Amino acid sequence: MNEVKQFKGIHHVTAITSSAEKIYTFYTEVLGLRLVKKNVNQDDLSTYHLFFADDRGNAGTDMTFFDFNGSAAHQKGTNDISRTSFRVSNDEALKYWEKRLAYYTVKKDKILTHFGKQVLYFEDFDKQQYAIFSDENNKGIGSGEPWYKGPVPNEYAITGLGPIFLKVQFEERMENALVNVMQMRKVTSEHNFTLYEMGEGGNGASVIVEKDDTSPNARQGYGGVHHVAFRVEDKEHLDAFENRFNQLGLTNSGYIDRFYFKAVYIRLYPNILFELSTEGPGFIDDQESYEVLGETLTLPPHLRSKREYIETQLPHFDTVRSTKNFEKEYFNQ
Repeated sequence: MNEVKQFKGIHHVTAITSSAEKIYTFYTEVLGLRLVKKNVNQDDLSTYHLFFADDRGNAGTDMTFFDFNGSAAHQKGTNDISRTSFRVSNDEALKYWEKRLAYYTVKKDKILTHFGKQVLYFEDFDKQQYAIFSDENNKGIGSGEPWYKGPVPNEYAITGLGPIFLKVQFEERMENALVNVMQMRKVTSEHNFTLYEMGEGGNGASVIVEKDDTSPNARQGYGGVHHVAFRVEDKEHLDAFENRFNQLGLTNSGYIDRFYFKAVYIRLYPNILFELSTEGPGFIDDQESYEVLGETLTLPPHLRSKREYIETQLPHFDTVRSTKNFEKEYFNQ
C-alpha cells in the first residue's frame, strides 16, 4: 500500500443551525466572520448552505451551516464531532474575546490551557460547542486573514479554524482511522485528550480526540456538527486518497464536484463523517466579485436552471453588507 502525502490541515467544518438568519447575525455581528457564500444545500434544495470564513474565503477558514427543516436539537454524547475551534493571533486577542463574548452575553468558560495553548470555550444560541485557540505558542500551517470590514479589530479577529474535537467511545478504532488510514500522526496526550496532527501541524492542522466510553451516542441535529473536511492541495491529491480508500476496501462517496471545491466523503468511525476537500477553486467566481461575496443567493452551474424553484424553497433574508459600515469594537472598560 503506497502512502500518499498528508492533508494540509482542516479545510472546513459544516454544522447544523435552527435558523439561517440567526446564525448569519451571530457570525457577522458577534464573531466577525464574513459570509462568503449564500448557497443552497446541493443535496437538499429546501436547505440553505451558508459559508462563513475569512476576508476571501481561504481554505482552512470556513465554517458552514445547513438549516434542515424539521431538525431536532443535537443530543450531546460520545461518538461525535463535539467541538469546532477558531484561531486568533495571540493571548491578548483571547482576552479581547473574553470581553467581547461577555458584552454580547454569549455563554463562555474561563480561559484554560490545551497542549500548551490558551483556549476559550463558548457556545451559540443553539448550544453549538466552540473554542478559540491562541496562536501565541503555535508552530505549523499559517492561518487566514481578518475580515477587514467586519466589526472585530483586525489585530484581534478570528483568522481561521483551529483544532477539531472528536469525542469517541473506542479510542483505538479512531486512532487507526486517523493514523493508518488518513495518514495523520499521534503527537501527545493529556488527561483524556489525545492530539493528532497532519502536514505542518499546529492549530490549523490538528484533531483532538477525547475518550468518553460512558455517555450515550450523540444524536445529530441543530447545534451539532454534520461533518469535518480535511484539506488536500488539488484533484490529484484527492484522487490519491480516493484510490487509497478503494485499495483498502473502504466504502466512500467517490469524487464529487461541489464547484467551489472538489470532494470525497468517507465514514471511518460510527456516527462521524469525514470529507476531503481541495483548496480551490474557491468562492470568488463568475457570480460574485470579492466586494459583494455572500450578498445574494448564488448557485453552482448545475442548479442555476432551478433558481426560480429554489428561491421559493428558501426564506429570504438580507445579507447585503457592502453598503454598511461596521465600526471596529474595542472593550477597554
